[in-house]
Amino acid sequence: MKNKKSIILISFLFVGLILAACSGGEDVNSKESEESGGGKETTLHVAALESAYGTEMWDQIAESYEAANKNINIELTIEKNLEEVIRPNMQAGEYPDVLLLATNRPEALTETLIKENGLENISDVLNMNIPTEKVTVNKKLLDGFTDTLATNPYANGETYLAPMFYSPTGLFFNAGLFEEKGWKVPETWDEMWELGEKAKKEGISLFTYPTTGYFDTLVGSMLYAAGGPEFYNAAMTYEDGIWETEEASQVLQTIEKLAEYTHSDTVANANPNDFTKNQQFILDNKALFMPNGNWVVDEMKEAPRSKNFQWGMTSIPAFEKSGDRYAFTFFEQIWIPAAAKHKDEAKEFIAYMYSDEAASIFLDAGAVQPINGITKKLEGQKQTFYSIYEEEGALPAMGTFASTEPVPGASMGDTLYGTIDSVMSSETSFEEWQAEMEEVSDKLRPAMN
Repeated sequence: MKNKKSIILISFLFVGLILAACSGGEDVNSKESEESGGGKETTLHVAALESAYGTEMWDQIAESYEAANKNINIELTIEKNLEEVIRPNMQAGEYPDVLLLATNRPEALTETLIKENGLENISDVLNMNIPTEKVTVNKKLLDGFTDTLATNPYANGETYLAPMFYSPTGLFFNAGLFEEKGWKVPETWDEMWELGEKAKKEGISLFTYPTTGYFDTLVGSMLYAAGGPEFYNAAMTYEDGIWETEEASQVLQTIEKLAEYTHSDTVANANPNDFTKNQQFILDNKALFMPNGNWVVDEMKEAPRSKNFQWGMTSIPAFEKSGDRYAFTFFEQIWIPAAAKHKDEAKEFIAYMYSDEAASIFLDAGAVQPINGITKKLEGQKQTFYSIYEEEGALPAMGTFASTEPVPGASMGDTLYGTIDSVMSSETSFEEWQAEMEEVSDKLRPAMN
């Protein structure tokens, strides 16, 4: 009888523990329950690189998003050395839910995860409605920003990184001089050569460049214009025979012809010590165009300039009338680790990044996103530069050569850009340059990661 009572007592205690766990035991399982959805509270970990835009804008984004989503808490990690801060946790299996961390950084954390298939496919985010707005993400984004290796790293039509803050580049010129002369900014290379002849009669060169490194944006835009995104991606992934194609020949021959219209002192000044002398040619009306980015304005802000000088920027000319024109852009990317815990909530957060509310917060900090209508909110020279895609109708060019294992004596950058000075000096012919490009491409192809 005693044993029977003990069994009954133990049974009651066991049932009581179960009931306590189900009703009042939230200290044990509430966090897991809350994070599983169904209106429960979720903590979304957002990590972003701290840049010149500062950290305050992210605090405002978190506050605004939490106000509109009562079941979401945003946990921010904003650091200048973001990779160093988050890598230990990631190695322990604790990943942020959302990461704003671009490619082409020395630590190459984003590239590493790309190689390891460690990014979540976010193609569906492009078709999501932006919170509080009756428009999808892809309708809000400017054309071309999700059709590149920078967002579709596997070249399979699937998006794994979304474009965020961007900076366009192009050909910079003195808009005041063009107005004074009544000259039209060329839209094709044929028009460029015609203008070059006009300018030559007035003692003005058509072209200059700071250093050959600035050709990365110019050549990139020209490759896009010659063959479109697929051709560009083929060149970036060392496709066999790519530099011997008609499209590549057109690009390299055009650069060779530019030598006829380039200021005679350009090559001598095209080095880290004297490059501003070449930039000064634009301010002094000694040359009409140079490839550059909007940073040149601050770089030359103390430099003397001609009367009525006004910065202008245009996209790279098309190869044929009504052909596509491109302006290379650098942009940061936002993405979701494949190992993130809250992928659905992370996708909704990324969709919010393109809302008018979020764009306004970012814009106040100086960060511009590639979304329709953004340039109307800019002022002065910044509006001129960023309107290149909307008002001028240029398409964005973006991307870079695929990474490879080190190959002694083989560098695409050195061969493609480093040879340009000798091309401009007529020491290297177009054919020789082309052969060197194909040779290096052949060496790097099998070493591609």
